[in-house]
Amino acid sequence: MMEPVFLELAEGASTAEDFPHEGEEFGFVTEGKIKIRLGKKEYLCKKGEAFYYSASLPHTIFNCGKTAAKFLWISTPPNF
Repeated sequence: MMEPVFLELAEGASTAEDFPHEGEEFGFVTEGKIKIRLGKKEYLCKKGEAFYYSASLPHTIFNCGKTAAKFLWISTPPNF
């Protein structure tokens, strides 16, 4: 029971803020670099790095680089 998606964020783009929900999220950056905001904290994740967090805090992902950022993002449970 998971929802895998492959995303590309243009320079300066971000995902919509995702409000707290049950579940977990995992990702792997294949190009560029992103910043993950979890509540009031921010974490940098670059090409070749993975991220994982509980979805219990508001969260948003930003492209903080000068090129497109691409990453695999897997959520559980799925939102579809």
